[in-house]
Amino acid sequence: MGDGGAGPVAYRAQADMLILGQDMLATTAATAAAQAVGCRPVGPLDHAEAIARIEAGGETRHLILAIGADEGRALDMLLAAIDRAARQGRCHGMVTLPVAMIDRVAAAITHAAIELLCEPTPLELATAIALRAAQTGLPGDASGQSEGLRRIAEAFAASADEPRSGRTVREHARGYHAGPAEARGDAMTAGDFRRVIRARRLRARFFGDDLFADPAWDMLLDLAAARLEGGAVAVSSLCIASAVPPTTALRWIRIMTEQGLLVRTADPMDGRRVFIGLSDAVAGSMNAYFTAVKDAGLLA
Repeated sequence: MGDGGAGPVAYRAQADMLILGQDMLATTAATAAAQAVGCRPVGPLDHAEAIARIEAGGETRHLILAIGADEGRALDMLLAAIDRAARQGRCHGMVTLPVAMIDRVAAAITHAAIELLCEPTPLELATAIALRAAQTGLPGDASGQSEGLRRIAEAFAASADEPRSGRTVREHARGYHAGPAEARGDAMTAGDFRRVIRARRLRARFFGDDLFADPAWDMLLDLAAARLEGGAVAVSSLCIASAVPPTTALRWIRIMTEQGLLVRTADPMDGRRVFIGLSDAVAGSMNAYFTAVKDAGLLA
């Protein structure tokens, strides 16, 4: 497979973006998005050639892996190569994926250098590429500050409903320093947490889905209930519990994991899936908080 068409002349010579994948519709969309923000798409490359490019020494690779469907063991190998290269500082980029592949991809890609975009629109994908280019710089534009990319990135940062550098989580971190609540008969039960979640969902009937979007809290509530129930929560299930678009939920999960609020555990029955749970400290803080709420008569 060969190089894609060139983008604007200012970037044509050097700003390469590797397009990886075997699904024609997905790779075509990735190619168009890369061209739209001034990158020069190279590819699409099949899995074997992609792994060879990624694992070759030399410059940092900038890439988009566009997944249309489950592509078997070859896809697992490519995902592992991308995550390994990201951890070694040898690649940046993103993976676009369908909802059905959330668990599979989230288990394999864990480094922040690779963003997961779930069924993005063309505008969302182009904007994500521009933002990443402005943050990391593409070859031939090392500062990442070209006027066009900067304008797009600033517009995205002003409107995106996502955590920025984990700042929102860290501002409230002091609330997690309290020790676990003492054992008591009126401590929270899984049913208590589920009732709180149902009450939050009822708001959407009267105010719409977006007004009170708070994915971090919604995920903590769901995980607190699951912990008491003894259940395991897959990444895809947690995305649903967050009540926000999957791409936004995946960003929150990554940042909350980096902050130590959430922990990842491999599924012993399926190596291509991970479960997400609360850290022990956060579980104790959740119970302590709601016990205090009960004591204040604010929760029946």
